[in-house]
Amino acid sequence: MQIEETALPGVLILTPARFGDHRGFFSESWNRRTLAEHGIELDFVQDNHSLSRQAGTVRGLHFQAPPHAQAKLVRCGRGALFDVAVDIRRGSPTYGQWIGVELSAENGRQLLIPEGFLHGFVTRAPDTEILYKCTDYYAPECDGAVRFDDPEIGIDWGIAPGKAILSQKDTAAPLLRDFESPFIYEEQA
Repeated sequence: MQIEETALPGVLILTPARFGDHRGFFSESWNRRTLAEHGIELDFVQDNHSLSRQAGTVRGLHFQAPPHAQAKLVRCGRGALFDVAVDIRRGSPTYGQWIGVELSAENGRQLLIPEGFLHGFVTRAPDTEILYKCTDYYAPECDGAVRFDDPEIGIDWGIAPGKAILSQKDTAAPLLRDFESPFIYEEQA
C-alpha cells in the first residue's frame, strides 16, 4: 500500500498494490492491519456505492455533522472521477482550502477524507461508480452541503460553467461564508 500525504493534513491518497495477469488484476483495497501499521486506525461501519450515468455529474460538497460525523475512504469502481476534500474545521490553518485527486478504475487510487472536511466529486466518464467506506452510519438530521462552485473555495472542477449535472440539494446548498461549520480544529500533538 502506497500512502501519500496531501497539502491538507490528514487527507491521504492510498494506492493499493495490484497483482495482474492476462485475466485482469487482484487488489486488497482495504486492510485494517496494513493501515494500522501506518498509523491509520478507523472503524468503518458502512459501505456506500453510487452510480452516475453522465460525465459531468457533480455530487457535493457534502458533510455529516457531529455526533454522526464521518471519515470516508473513497475509490472508483468503474469509470473516472475527480474527488475533492475541503477543510471546514473552524480555526484550522487550512480552513476553506481544497485538494482534488483523479480516481479511476484504472489507477486504483483512493482518497481518505477525515471528519471535518467537505467531500464532493465530478464524474469524468459515463456510468462512473464510486465506492466509499464511512466511519458512522448515515444520519439525515446531520446531513449538510456547501455549494460546489463557491468562488471563495475556487475548485476547478474541469467542467464548463452551467454544465454540471446537480441534485436539487446541491443546487440549493449555501456558500461557505453563509455556513456555520459544526467542526472545530484541534491541533495534533
